[in-house]
Parts: sequence; C-alpha cells; structure tokens
Amino acid sequence: MAQIGKNIGRILKNNAYPGRGIVVGKSRDGKKAMFAYFIMGRSENSRNRIFTACGDEVKTEPFDPAKVRDPSLILYSPVKVVKHSVIVTNGDQTDTIERSLKAGHCFRHALMGRTFEPDAPNYTPRISALLHLPESAEDFSYEMSVLKCADAKGQRCNRFFFCYEGVCGIGHFLHTYAKNGDPLPSFSGEPEPVKIGNDLLGFAEEIWGSLNEENKISLVCRAYDLRSGGYEQTIYNKYTR
Repeated sequence: MAQIGKNIGRILKNNAYPGRGIVVGKSRDGKKAMFAYFIMGRSENSRNRIFTACGDEVKTEPFDPAKVRDPSLILYSPVKVVKHSVIVTNGDQTDTIERSLKAGHCFRHALMGRTFEPDAPNYTPRISALLHLPESAEDFSYEMSVLKCADAKGQRCNRFFFCYEGVCGIGHFLHTYAKNGDPLPSFSGEPEPVKIGNDLLGFAEEIWGSLNEENKISLVCRAYDLRSGGYEQTIYNKYTR
C-alpha cells in the first residue's frame, strides 16, 4: 500500500518539544531532493546557538560566545557533503559519517561504532540522514538512522536504520524526542511519512512557523535540483547578530 504523507506543520504544532528533527524527501514534481534540519532548546546553553553556512557545510555556532558552558554536544556541523552524498545529523556523527564515506565505507558502517549522546538522564538519540544524489532523478534515495539508549543505566545502544527510494511528494520525519518531559522521552517507531511540496521557501516557512515559539532555535532547508545538482538553501535563526 502506498504511503500517505502527513502534514509536517500539523505534526509540529501538536508537539511542543520534538527536540532536533530531520526531514528528507522528494518534491511533488519529482525534480528536487529536499531536506530540513531544525534544533530546539530548553536551557540557556542549548538556546545560545545559530546556524551559519560555510560553502556546502552548515555549522552551529554560539550566538554569544561568552555564555557557552559546554560546547561538546551543541556545537557541530549538521550538514556536510561528500561527492554526491549529503550528510545531515544532530551531532558530531556528521564527521564520523564523512570519514567513513571518504574511506569507501557506508552509512551503516559509520554509525555502528557510535551511540546515543552521554547526557543522562535524557540519553538523547543520535539521528542521522544520508541523501544519495544520482545522475537520474528516478534513482534518488536516502537513508535515516536513530541510535537510542536501550537500558536505564545508559550502557546499551539500539541502532535502527531505514532505507527509502524517493517517492514524489513524500518525505520522512525523524526527531529526537517523542514529546516534552523530564527526563525527555526518546523518539520511537519509524520515521513519519510527511508531505513534500515543490517550493523550498514554503517548506521552510511551514516548519519554522509550526515549531514552538519558546523552544525553537534554528532551521536549515535545502533543495537539490536532481538534474543539475545545484541547490538553493534558506536558514532561519531565532537570534540574529
């Protein structure tokens, strides 16, 4: 049975704290590969961030460097490109995947050596995606992964991998937390199928406008032309210099 995508805006409006989220899919007209990555925060340390573009790479940087308390889990590159592959993650596993691809290995190989984040008691899942941009639009595909804590002591990790062939108008949404809470309950199940349109700006505005106003921090959205390989990008930051 064909998947029916949900409205991403409606999903986000009904969840005050999905945490960090990745959406990947194919535009309705089949001409573009699109992704979005957003971050949210509850603490001053988490909220003190912006996204900046550096060539094909996107980085998280402190909005106010003087307020940084612990940079280890908040400052990283969520987006990197290796040849015809685009990496999108919520942590420094971006670098792990980059090294693996450059060494001739695969997405799964890279993440089998990583675990969830060491931020007890939340044990935040590591979420990742890899877009494969082929010469033919019909061959666009992507992979997603979530690495989750498997026990109360934070000693075991469950690793889940999902592989998708591009379907016009359909994407998948993966996020770190099921909802707000203390501790935060981890995402469970498969990435949610969502609708993907043709317009990058509309896609970005729907996500940004639907995220909880108090908790949202930054968003990056990118659309690749599956014929030319070129892309357009937009970045939203709650705090601007």
